[in-house]
Amino acid sequence: MVSRVPRTLAIILAGIALSVAGFILQLMARNRFVEPSTVGTVESATAGILVATLLLPGAPIVAKMGIAAVFAVGGTALFLAVLRRIPLRNTLIVPLVGIMLGGVIAAVTTFFAYRFDLLQTLNTWMIGDFSGLVRGRYELLWIVAVLAVVGYVCADRFTVAGMGEEFTTNLGLDYRRTMNLGLVLVSLISAVVVVVVGAIPFLGLIVPNLVSLLIGDNVRRSVPWIAVLGAGFVLACDILGRIIRFPYEVPVGVIVSVVGSALFITLLVRRTASAR
Repeated sequence: MVSRVPRTLAIILAGIALSVAGFILQLMARNRFVEPSTVGTVESATAGILVATLLLPGAPIVAKMGIAAVFAVGGTALFLAVLRRIPLRNTLIVPLVGIMLGGVIAAVTTFFAYRFDLLQTLNTWMIGDFSGLVRGRYELLWIVAVLAVVGYVCADRFTVAGMGEEFTTNLGLDYRRTMNLGLVLVSLISAVVVVVVGAIPFLGLIVPNLVSLLIGDNVRRSVPWIAVLGAGFVLACDILGRIIRFPYEVPVGVIVSVVGSALFITLLVRRTASAR
């Protein structure tokens, strides 16, 4: 009970929050192939944790999470700024730009981790793993549950903001405030999850797309199903990681990466074929 209940709660909370964060980002970018791990948000959060570890090694985990969140906000804002300068928002180019940006940030982070002999520590943040979570080490994830609820309440505003500044202003909404709110929500969720369990890539991409295929694009109706399917998907991947090499355990980040990358390529091929 010391580890089972905290581990199950952590899986549910992380699955819900990352899935909803991916959906919010897709609404803001107007692209179904973006999520925190394909736009540089997760890589920026990891860079922030590395900086906190180097400069403030004795700082509490909340302080490191705050620094990671600041870096995540900066990385996501940089992606959105680059996106606004792309004249033609091709469906496939947008995630490729984000993946390249994330690759550059990850390369710089890895370089400094190598220089300061922190590569092993860096890997613990880059691969999501629930095996070490016990009571007292997962409670920060309740923060992302609150943030996911805020994202659900404001989902309609993010949909409008994704239509552009002029359209949003004409409807009486503050475009910059809405975009900044979405930016902070996505970045905080990514930073907290990376600090507590490590990166779980592609989750925020595949779950909203699967829900869209199953029940359509109604935002209010989709968000609860995205939360349920996100938690269930991470739980299934965690169980799979525990049984395929029993008694050893494959980190859930590896399982989600393999399944998620396969589904990501499938969705890209389907979208390309339907566009012809």
